[in-house]
Amino acid sequence: MTNPLDIILSNMQQGVVLLNANLRVVLVNDRFTELLRVPQWLIAVGVDANTIAGQMVANGDQCQIWLLHLLMNSTALHQQIEIGERVLAFTSTPVEDGGWLIQCEDISPLARLERSLAEQRGLFDTALDNMPHGLCMFDADKNLMLCNAAYARLYCLPEQLTRSGTPLHDILDYRQTLGNAPAHRESYFDVVVEAALKGSTASQNIALMDGRVVKISHKPMENGGYVATHEDVTEAVRAEEQIRYMASHDPLTGLPNRTLLREKIDRELALDGKTSAVLCLDLDHFKEVNDTLGHAVGDLLLKAVADRLTDCLHEGDSIARLGGDEFVVFQADVRGRERTSTLAKRIVEVVDKIFIIDGKPIRIGVSIGIAIAPDDGDIADSILRRADTALYKAKSKGRGTFCFFEATMDANRQERRKLELDLQQALETNQFEIYYQPQVDAASEEVVGFEALLRWHHPERGLVSPAEFIPLAEETGLIVPIGEWVLRQACKDAAGWPADIGVAVNLSPLQFRSQTLAHTVVSALSDSELPASRLELEITESVLLTDNETTLATLHHIRGLGVRIAMDDFGTGYSSLSYLRLFPFDKIKIDQSFIRELGSSKDCAAIVKAVVDLGVSLGITTTAEGVETKDQLNRVREQGCREIQGYLFGKPLPLSSVHDLIRGRLPSAA
Repeated sequence: MTNPLDIILSNMQQGVVLLNANLRVVLVNDRFTELLRVPQWLIAVGVDANTIAGQMVANGDQCQIWLLHLLMNSTALHQQIEIGERVLAFTSTPVEDGGWLIQCEDISPLARLERSLAEQRGLFDTALDNMPHGLCMFDADKNLMLCNAAYARLYCLPEQLTRSGTPLHDILDYRQTLGNAPAHRESYFDVVVEAALKGSTASQNIALMDGRVVKISHKPMENGGYVATHEDVTEAVRAEEQIRYMASHDPLTGLPNRTLLREKIDRELALDGKTSAVLCLDLDHFKEVNDTLGHAVGDLLLKAVADRLTDCLHEGDSIARLGGDEFVVFQADVRGRERTSTLAKRIVEVVDKIFIIDGKPIRIGVSIGIAIAPDDGDIADSILRRADTALYKAKSKGRGTFCFFEATMDANRQERRKLELDLQQALETNQFEIYYQPQVDAASEEVVGFEALLRWHHPERGLVSPAEFIPLAEETGLIVPIGEWVLRQACKDAAGWPADIGVAVNLSPLQFRSQTLAHTVVSALSDSELPASRLELEITESVLLTDNETTLATLHHIRGLGVRIAMDDFGTGYSSLSYLRLFPFDKIKIDQSFIRELGSSKDCAAIVKAVVDLGVSLGITTTAEGVETKDQLNRVREQGCREIQGYLFGKPLPLSSVHDLIRGRLPSAA
């Protein structure tokens, strides 16, 4: 009959060896030798423990520890021994007679799982500790479950406060002593801790006592606690604040800009029963400061103006800079026009006082347009537009003053706007025409050239005066394409005249800013096949006031082509003589205001004589403009002027009349 014990031993998944007190095998099952992968005869009844240990060749030190334990201890020993790719677990348990029961089990799958879990835990710990953001988990009782190194660094926590089980209150109390706790602790508990414990998922920016801002994103966990990340967003918040500030404030003066002003006006106008005032300010003569002293001085002047204007305000008033030299003052509750008039007078007074900028005395002025709400408008756009209309009227009255909006002003402004739109279409619909005024030799009275003068034939208004539309073209920038058309058309017309007759074309300062003037001149000459020597370009000294070096370079380039350069209206500016030193002009055109008074003013005669003598000494031709009488002709001849231009020899003529004039003879002025 089979021994039941043998049946049990042979069917066990564990290997079993029973040793007596002498550490010899008393009993062993096949599974034991199978696990050690040795023949059964090597571990059989009567074999001692040394032989068994010898089979555990994977780790001799562990085998020695095992043998020593069997010899010297009476307590159980658990030991894992790697044999090849397998991991065997040995358990040595003492029995009553001094022997040992040794059990062996293959735990390779479990060991691999534990190793994998250990590796994953290592990776998790590495990832956790290398996160840029702090991470923490708290249980439902607000005790810390875990946190990473970034969380501890963020709040300078010692190691004992990062241990599992640490109450949140202890962490916050410690942070309070360091000065980096939430600035509003109760609010922090409401919007973060309690919200998270109630199952809320959200992100909030929390201000700390030390000025930092931390973004806390929390999410509930299934066990009732919550997990949260903590990110220092101080720099990002400050950058956003700076962006918002820049979007609503003028970068030069720090004043609110148009956007912020409109919001304030609309907000105030929405309140019923209040009378508000908008004052649109435009600095007088600021452009001259910018052009003569440079933009750096202009910027300093704008800051100084902003300071003076701010000092004029009372509580409830606000000021904004719209750009350039435009400012707006808003009075939220004026209760009548008297207070607004008083403020406007005060502003005119303080701006009129001399500024000392960069050691230089500067005097400017200010013009002010005023609109009253709700009478003149009940939204920001309309009230600002009406105030700007009143400003336009104030500037037309001579500047340095203020005007309240009136309904008739709007009609005039609308008319001007319509004229501006019509001007934009004038080029496209061929409404422009060039008239030519003859220039004659003072001695022979023969025609030597013609000055091109622009005329606008408006389809509804008829002939529009250049004095009306040229300033408008310059204000809108349309003078650049219009000026290019005049130059090209004049060259084309002149190409059909005799070779000894030239054409003179006026240039606006704005044409020099386009940076394409020289190319346009070359193109116009090339397309018309007009020799460069027959083209004369007339400029005023205002051309040289802006971007002097670039303008001079352009003029030298054009003159290098063979084109003649003339200074028009000579004598009307305060620095004309200085510009004769800067550029070798071919001609000086003496302004007609001096010619008109030649017979009645000794000063004018002296000036004309001096200019002519200057021209002779510099080799520059002089032309007298506005000669209308025989007496004026005789006098300019006496002074030595070489060329004459004026109604005495002909008014501006259309091209067809120019051809008739050239074919015939110019009548004698006698």
